[in-house]
Amino acid sequence: MVVALDGPAGAGKSSVARRVAEQAGFAWLNSGSFYRAVTWAVLSKGRNPADREAVVLTARAVRLSLDGGGGVAVDGQPVEHLLRSDAIDEWVARHSAIGEVRSAVNRRLRDIAAARDVVVDGRDIATVVFPDADVKVYLDADVATRARRRHAQGTSRMSLEEIERSIVERDRFDRLKAEAPLAVAPGALILDTSHLTIEEVCDRVLDAIHVKKLTLGDKRQV
Repeated sequence: MVVALDGPAGAGKSSVARRVAEQAGFAWLNSGSFYRAVTWAVLSKGRNPADREAVVLTARAVRLSLDGGGGVAVDGQPVEHLLRSDAIDEWVARHSAIGEVRSAVNRRLRDIAAARDVVVDGRDIATVVFPDADVKVYLDADVATRARRRHAQGTSRMSLEEIERSIVERDRFDRLKAEAPLAVAPGALILDTSHLTIEEVCDRVLDAIHVKKLTLGDKRQV
């Protein structure tokens, strides 16, 4: 089974996806971490992040996998703890907008999902990567709430106001980009998480998984 969670930055996708995966006994794939891993590889190898060809070659050459703890590894090296930096934030949106990079990452996500039940979160999971996902969810929240959440993570040196401006710009970029723009997938369950606890959001997603399992003839509880 594939459970696809989409939504803008800071809507709670990763936190919800991780908890839902744990409670349902599924693997968790954070597509954003895969793109961040590509950017990390570009920077760590000393390549020019503005050089499109270098970025594409890097995306095609590196081996992206799960590290065993829900994080991403690059060529066998766990890097999840290195992926939330301002340097990566500066480039990842541009890198993830490159068609060849998206193709490389999407192919890897599909390969991993082919062998197991997964919860996958990102910005085009249900619209592009897994359009036939069994459960589709779109998480949203107002900009101020998303900025506070990102600021509370403590991984950025930017002020709360700067983070809010960067989120507004990222929203604009994601919705207008030519390659896989941010959008609500047909049939998706839409949840505004602005005033919901993470437990409430997870419960609603787990309910959707349970209903789908029953329709597929699987009577097991999630």
